[in-house]
Amino acid sequence: MNIASVRRPIIPPAPPRAPDDMSFFGRLAVIRHNMIATWGQRAYEEDVIKGRFFLSNSFILNQPDAIRHVLLTNYENYTRTPAGIRMLRPVLGDGLLIAEGHSWTFQRRTLAPAFTPRATANLVPHMTAVLDETIAKLEARSGEDIDLREVMQRMTLEIAGRTMFSFGMDQHGTTLRNFIMEYAARLGRPYFLDMLLPVSWPSPMDFARARFRKRWTEFVAMLIAERRKAGKKDGAPPRDLFDLMDAARDPETGKGFSDEQLVDEVATMILAGHETTATALFWALYLLALDPETQEEVASETRGEHLDSIADIDRQKFTRAVIEETMRLYPPAFLVARAAREKDNAAGIEIGKGDIIMIAPWLLHRHEKLWDQPNAFIPKRFMSKEAPDRFAYLPFGAGPRVCIGAPFAQAESVLALARLIGAFRVELADTTNPVIPLGVVTTQPDHSPMFRITRR
Repeated sequence: MNIASVRRPIIPPAPPRAPDDMSFFGRLAVIRHNMIATWGQRAYEEDVIKGRFFLSNSFILNQPDAIRHVLLTNYENYTRTPAGIRMLRPVLGDGLLIAEGHSWTFQRRTLAPAFTPRATANLVPHMTAVLDETIAKLEARSGEDIDLREVMQRMTLEIAGRTMFSFGMDQHGTTLRNFIMEYAARLGRPYFLDMLLPVSWPSPMDFARARFRKRWTEFVAMLIAERRKAGKKDGAPPRDLFDLMDAARDPETGKGFSDEQLVDEVATMILAGHETTATALFWALYLLALDPETQEEVASETRGEHLDSIADIDRQKFTRAVIEETMRLYPPAFLVARAAREKDNAAGIEIGKGDIIMIAPWLLHRHEKLWDQPNAFIPKRFMSKEAPDRFAYLPFGAGPRVCIGAPFAQAESVLALARLIGAFRVELADTTNPVIPLGVVTTQPDHSPMFRITRR
């Protein structure tokens, strides 16, 4: 895509690219701390990078046609890798994000009505109420140094709690955040044996993950019990996602979720929605602090808008483009890894049974063949008539397994950024210490910078 720009765009921070001669064990050591830092310049230039992963071939795919084949045309041939299952199952169980086969089909069909555009529109009042409270708290701290990453995490957690359960997270939010931070700090990182052993053979860290899972599922079950105790009037319309999910039935079989399945689905929706949206909003605020001119364009678009409905959100074209460009440069899900069940041919690439396929939005979104000025922050590229290839831009995945909550996350992100920038001018308190992204579970910052906000 060719992008015309009247001024030189900013180039936000990124890790240095790995040397071409990085050894296998050197790469394994870096993976635990920052997967993004294991990729060298070739991965940003070539369509396919073929390598070895223990006893199997591995492929990094940057070719949209090949990616379309893996994620859409023959998606049933590709399953999560053992390491991926180990990282996700303790927190998500057998929920939609990692389910396979008939289980995934049942869950997807059953949950679909809860995530229609109409259902999302009904949840916007929960979002606006939390934003009103967040802005009021920030107004009291105008001119102070603030950790906006923490503010975004608490805000999106509160939105997740209210949209899921219709109650705030004042009582349980700290516990939930502690669970997430505990898991990400140690258990959510891949270790050597996690990648080497089949899933049926527990690795040493799997025992600690099992203990975590017991405590975690008990906590989520307690939240569900509290919500059920609050009840719902007979005949009243659904007031939150829990109502929709609890009442959901497979349209073909009439079957609903068991209590155990509901725990996994609720955990999936809270974690996947809360953490990734908080991450995207943090990076958007960071980019706008680095680029005051673009920030003023967002504020100008927002000025005079009420922003309390889906129709209002849809009018924020430039703000949406900022969110889209943020997720291009800093995709919350930086890597999709799959293992081939059987041999296959993906757009001319011969893939063997058991081969590892890596589709990395981090690489794809910065690939030099697919994007003009790929490392630059240029939101207007998403307002161009020349849209990117559907399989060159994957902030929410693609194909049948595309993120079911994407419309909800997009609405929440655009609404939050528009409201926050409409209310405050955002600056970095310290411009000398760039924030470097780390690929660990999500695309996280290596530190939380302090911001300074002032009322507009």
